[in-house]
Amino acid sequence: MDHREALFGGGNRRPLPGRQVQPGRPGGYSPVPPRPSRDDPRQPQYDNTRYYDSPPPNTGRDAYRQEPPPPGYSKPGAYAGQAPGGQITLHVEKNKDQDSNICYVSEQDFPRRPGEYLYLLLGLQGGVVVTAQPAPDVPSGEIRMNKAQRTWCQVSDRPMRPEDYFPAQMYDGPKSPLASVDIELEFASKPTSVVAPLDQDDLENVFLSRFHHQILAPGQQGMLSYSSYYFKYRVKAVQVLDPRMEKSREPSSDPLQRGLVSNQESTKTLLNFFPVPPVKLKGSRKRPAANAILRPDFKFADMGIGGLDEEFSTIFRRAFASRVFPPGLVAEMGISHVKGILLYGPPGTGKTLIARQIGKMLNAREPKIINGPEILNKYVGASEENVRKMFADAEKEYKEVGEDSGLHIIIFDELDAVCKQRGSGAGGGTGVGDSIVNQLLTKLDGVEALNNILLIGMTNRKDLIDDALLRPGRLEVHMEISLPDENGRLQILNIHTAKIRKANRLAKDIDLNELARLTKNYSGAELNGLVKAALSYAFTRHTKLGDVTGVMGDPEDVMLTRDDLMRALEDVKPAFGVSEEELESAAPYGIVHYSPHIESILSNGLSFVEQVRTPQNAPLFSVLVHGPRGAGKTALAAEIGLKSEFPFVKLVRPIDVGTNEGAKLEYLRRTFADAYKSPLSIIILDRIETIIDWNPIGLRFSNAVVQYLSSVLQTSPPKGRRLLIVATTSQRSMLDQHGALEFEREIAVPAVKDLRELHALLSATGKFDDPADINAVIDELRSITGSENVGIGVKAIFSAVETALVRRDQPLATTVAAEISEIIATRNPGGL
Repeated sequence: MDHREALFGGGNRRPLPGRQVQPGRPGGYSPVPPRPSRDDPRQPQYDNTRYYDSPPPNTGRDAYRQEPPPPGYSKPGAYAGQAPGGQITLHVEKNKDQDSNICYVSEQDFPRRPGEYLYLLLGLQGGVVVTAQPAPDVPSGEIRMNKAQRTWCQVSDRPMRPEDYFPAQMYDGPKSPLASVDIELEFASKPTSVVAPLDQDDLENVFLSRFHHQILAPGQQGMLSYSSYYFKYRVKAVQVLDPRMEKSREPSSDPLQRGLVSNQESTKTLLNFFPVPPVKLKGSRKRPAANAILRPDFKFADMGIGGLDEEFSTIFRRAFASRVFPPGLVAEMGISHVKGILLYGPPGTGKTLIARQIGKMLNAREPKIINGPEILNKYVGASEENVRKMFADAEKEYKEVGEDSGLHIIIFDELDAVCKQRGSGAGGGTGVGDSIVNQLLTKLDGVEALNNILLIGMTNRKDLIDDALLRPGRLEVHMEISLPDENGRLQILNIHTAKIRKANRLAKDIDLNELARLTKNYSGAELNGLVKAALSYAFTRHTKLGDVTGVMGDPEDVMLTRDDLMRALEDVKPAFGVSEEELESAAPYGIVHYSPHIESILSNGLSFVEQVRTPQNAPLFSVLVHGPRGAGKTALAAEIGLKSEFPFVKLVRPIDVGTNEGAKLEYLRRTFADAYKSPLSIIILDRIETIIDWNPIGLRFSNAVVQYLSSVLQTSPPKGRRLLIVATTSQRSMLDQHGALEFEREIAVPAVKDLRELHALLSATGKFDDPADINAVIDELRSITGSENVGIGVKAIFSAVETALVRRDQPLATTVAAEISEIIATRNPGGL
């Protein structure tokens, strides 16, 4: 078989010097002609100033392996006195030099020539190329090869006819160096003692210096001595630099893909070592790991997550920055990579989506997604085994390749389901919950800790997770994924409307900046639901009435408009927002400015709002609104909350917290936790004396609730959060008796003082058609009570007017006056 044809394909080829193509056989050659004389003038002549016998300075190595080939050296058989390929039969003999990749041939068969690198194509297994060196002690017709070379070439003592092979034959241009080589490295014989990890950078320098200008190909084997040990190496794959394309080809394991090892800075070959245990290598200090942590084609804009730029920047800085740098440099500085990230925050803010996109961002294996409850198993020990299975692949690879192992990402959703505080009894009587936490702790930061894992845990209840799991070395990066701000909401809305905009179905009257301002405290999931709700209105406009399955008009006319989005705002309400309906129900009659002190109360309350809003001021402020029953305390507090324009306003009523002390504490704790998730919050504690179970008989109250409220009144919210606490009570003396609840400011809400204020209040109700009826009520009331004082709350007066409107047996003025006088007599027995 013609091995040149096997290497470079059949077909017509130009004849080599001195050899003619046989007619009728494409690519074939005629018998070899007689060897021409060295004095033949047709042979090219070269300057013989530099010979291989003169080694280059400062190397101590044979010049044959160091000197570059002369210009014009591109064709085989172009040198005077060189043995034409295929004419010499060589017998294989053993070479005792095991630590070399060079074969030795006779100077009589292959005379030394200046600047010449001798490569022989051996006709075995489709052709392999060896680097040869003429030696004076080798007889003619002999080629000496060591054991590794004979094994690779699969030869014994049978004769063979080598052909000259030159790097120029790989392409029609200059010789091509290797861009990179993947090398498998193992001990030639198992060491008797533990061997310290080898310096990868120094090993690379030694390999390049010894194999400079030699040809390597996938499958090639050899021996290498380093650090007093002998190693067997095998070339797994090569990446050849194609000079015609001025870039590297894709890595290949094809044995016919060959190239030259280069130790020059401009074309230096990159070596990737793959150690076979027990060989261990130190990480390189010069270049990143072979497995780059970040995908080169990844763009943050493609993640489809908005409003989390700062969070992603923090996650990258804390968890991935150290993985980008060379492993040797990281090890030299004594740094261990971050192994765990905890993402926590309200539901719907994108924690799971972030974890999935981090997996796409990294040049790692497909992340393992574990749902917390799936870990649990009814069999004894099976739950702990499931935890071990999570880390099995990472553990196996880390034992094989150490720090060169790829990154294994584990996404653990609902982490609080199985990692609750140990000793809390959360795992039942078997204690399986504690065992799961212990197993997880040992895998993350135990005696045989892994450095190639990244555990991303997600939870809505960070407070339930065991403290040992949250310390540095385990889940040490804690990232709160909170509700997006206005800029974040704009990014999210742009993402969810991108396809609608691309399809030209977004009306021109839609202003996403306006929508971002209106959607305070909406989570990402709620904004997605808002867009879908708006689209449902757009589809409904093109649906036939009475037939929801029919389409009216042209479906191509479907367009999302501003009106659709405004209507959707009424359908989709934020879980952590302002319940306007609830606040408005606290003032069913509205706010009636029957007296100057009403305006003063609202003005003071809004000034406290501005005080909390200002970043330079304290982040926590508390106000007590007190006054007689029915004076409008709750209505005024709710009005302050509505006018504040804070994204989170929560009205806590006694009926909401329940009657059980434990239930009250849990409700209050959850309410304040929700408030801490918003940058600006107001909590209104309505009728605080009822919430704490105050009873003046025996001075009874819930001490646990009082102590909790006392703590939150004195504890500042988390960084970046600001909170205004407003409490209402009709038992101001209660606070003085137990002294546990202290407020920074107080606002007094008096009752309707006199008949003049009553006249203004009745006029504002709009219940009287004739103003004379209001004057009649005042005159009648003055006649009954004999006084100008009233002293009851606005709620009682509105109730009296509504009762009088129902009774038609007497004039309206008379009935209203009678109802109000009765209430005055009941509330103030000595006032009549």
